[in-house]
Amino acid sequence: MVKIAAMGDNVVDCYLARGEMYPGGNSLNVAVFVSRFGGQSAYVGAIGRDRAGDLICTALASERVDVTRLRRLEGPTAYCLIGHHNADRIFLDFDLGVSMFTPTHEDLDFLSGFQAVHVGQSSGLDPWVALVSGNSLLSYDFSTRREPDHRRKIAPYCYLASVSGDGLDDKELAAIVSELLASGSKWVLVTRGRAGAVLHRDFVSYHTPARLVEPVDTLGAGDTFIARTLLGLLREEAPQDILRHAAEAAAATCQYYGAIGHASAIDIGNMTPEILRGARHAPPGKAV
Repeated sequence: MVKIAAMGDNVVDCYLARGEMYPGGNSLNVAVFVSRFGGQSAYVGAIGRDRAGDLICTALASERVDVTRLRRLEGPTAYCLIGHHNADRIFLDFDLGVSMFTPTHEDLDFLSGFQAVHVGQSSGLDPWVALVSGNSLLSYDFSTRREPDHRRKIAPYCYLASVSGDGLDDKELAAIVSELLASGSKWVLVTRGRAGAVLHRDFVSYHTPARLVEPVDTLGAGDTFIARTLLGLLREEAPQDILRHAAEAAAATCQYYGAIGHASAIDIGNMTPEILRGARHAPPGKAV
């Protein structure tokens, strides 16, 4: 069985209009989707000793994700306030809580037992990607981060580099992909929402259209795509088959609220009144 660990960010996504919170975060989502797709999965991260942290623990356990290296710390679990515009999510406000942490030697030893480790750019773990990639294949989500210096720093360690194509034209994306491949990334995945996705290696590109569904909530669709693509590459599936399965899985994610489901009533104890008031009256923002 393919073994993939994810290390880094977690959050509870709070949908104020619904009064519900859902476990999420790029790294946590990838760990859950790997398990759903039949891989052996683990998550390394930090959460608080609060009800939001309880929700994350319960969700990961029910999804058969190994939480051996999930630590619970004093302080709040990270949260993000989510709005929607035509089913696309809008990030209104956030608090990182205790989610940013420094990996220990024990964490790194644990990760060395996995074929691949996924890290997201928002996890603050860039200083450790070289160590991680020394023992396992590295999957890294650049998301919408665009600095060339950052790409050139991380790309040499990447087995799979993932990029969100939001707001970029074909020429801009081509330049980013070329730079990532030239800098050492073996595979580059570009997700473009309703425009589909492209998987690149050397001088070959594989395209897939998005599956046409009426979305309920697009949160987590990109993470679904990353998890299914990484798992498929490690299984040595044909790239076109990988993309087809990933597109179908991402479309299924858009059919329910939250990145991985597991809704619970919002825990407002960790949210300041100022944040709650501001979020309730926030104008429609840009979906990302």
